[in-house]
Amino acid sequence: MAVDKKHMWLKVEFNCLPTAIGSMPHTDPEAACVLVNKYLPSLPHWPQLPRRSGLENMYVQFSEGFPGLVLEGDKVYVERSAGFDDQLEQLYTASAEDNLDDYGISDQYAAGLHTFVALKLRTDMVKGQVTGPISWGLCVTDKEQRGILYDELLAEALARFLRLKVMWQERFLRRISRDTVIFVDEPYLSSLGSAFVAISSEQVTTLLEEVFSSVKGFKGVHCCGSTDWSLLLNTSANILSFDAYNFADSLSCYLAEVKAFLKRGSGIAWGIVPNDEDALARESVASLYDRLGEAMAPFTRDGVSFKQLVAQSLLTPSCGLASLSVEACAQALELLAGLSARVRRRYSP
Repeated sequence: MAVDKKHMWLKVEFNCLPTAIGSMPHTDPEAACVLVNKYLPSLPHWPQLPRRSGLENMYVQFSEGFPGLVLEGDKVYVERSAGFDDQLEQLYTASAEDNLDDYGISDQYAAGLHTFVALKLRTDMVKGQVTGPISWGLCVTDKEQRGILYDELLAEALARFLRLKVMWQERFLRRISRDTVIFVDEPYLSSLGSAFVAISSEQVTTLLEEVFSSVKGFKGVHCCGSTDWSLLLNTSANILSFDAYNFADSLSCYLAEVKAFLKRGSGIAWGIVPNDEDALARESVASLYDRLGEAMAPFTRDGVSFKQLVAQSLLTPSCGLASLSVEACAQALELLAGLSARVRRRYSP
């Protein structure tokens, strides 16, 4: 373990193990967990199941207990009605004391998580995930449909709230594994700098670091589009997860920052298996192996050995798999597991 002046860095050496982003198309949580354990036994993740219930939508799933929160059909908003101030004070007190009692994730909101832990899968490491503060704060609104991220008080509250959610989740996952990986999922970072997301880089970093501060194991940040990767590469995240199938070129524009990220012991999660059924039908383990090599080539040409990249990498689908059929989801995970096995046979110790 290396120590930075600001953060404690954990050395990433996954050797291209396969894992996945989170969402799956199943409605049966046990069937989803069985599939995960079949193809991702070394680093399984708990499945998010948005087709099972609207409560498992990624913006609703982590909303239980937020002050003034209202669920109205597919709308999620905050209303400053009677009791709001008391709930906000309770949140701040809980955050200051790391009191998780009222900020868990119930089985009603995350059947996959509770089934995953109840099955007591045998593994040395597990992966969890949480919706990040930027994306959550843009999709959860006030009553005027304005993202609560633009309300200074609520933005600070949501970061503290998600920090408690992560602490609870990691503690819950450690019932079955001593080591954890937690991804903070931030799809809306692909809109950073646009008129749609009018927030500063400093606010992004501050909010992310509040959530990261709760993670005891490995902490990753996932964005499924192109963004300012330098911003994320300079956070305390140990893992940068991105859609390498569609946006590999976007990361290769940040060669120096990626090299520094790897040098401090951090790693890349290459989302190299597509989550689109037409694209899946065209791919094989061999074609994805070549595509992964092409995605890594700019970094190897810049002095990073392929062996080092393999050592400090994970392999994943490009994003969540909930949009696929159950059959296509299994195909994606089979390709992912096959690709990982091929890379590891050739390059891992």
